[in-house]
Amino acid sequence: MHIVLDETGMAAAGQGNILASRLIHRAHAEPGWYIYAPTCALVEADRARPGTAEHMAALPGITVLDLDLPAALAVAQQQTWAAAHCQYAAQPTPDRPDGAIVATIAPKRWDGEAVRVLDLNA
Repeated sequence: MHIVLDETGMAAAGQGNILASRLIHRAHAEPGWYIYAPTCALVEADRARPGTAEHMAALPGITVLDLDLPAALAVAQQQTWAAAHCQYAAQPTPDRPDGAIVATIAPKRWDGEAVRVLDLNA
């Protein structure tokens, strides 16, 4: 299971969101579970809730995704860096042939985008 936390999901995790916390725990404790924090979304989460970036980076079950050249090119084509980096990170890759699911507390922002969404409000 591959999950990408968008900036709202990261901020929610920092505020004790139970579903986000369970996902992070699973990524740490269970094989085959992976949580990703795209750098651009991490910056936005920290702007919204200072301290979020350090908190996320310190958790053993979270992989922080760098803004490499392919991601930067994808980001350049979108309105917000955070959403673009999350969408790019959720796309299929050889390691993740089915892509990843974007975990968010703002699922409507992903309407019409080519990503699967997990609503952390449920």
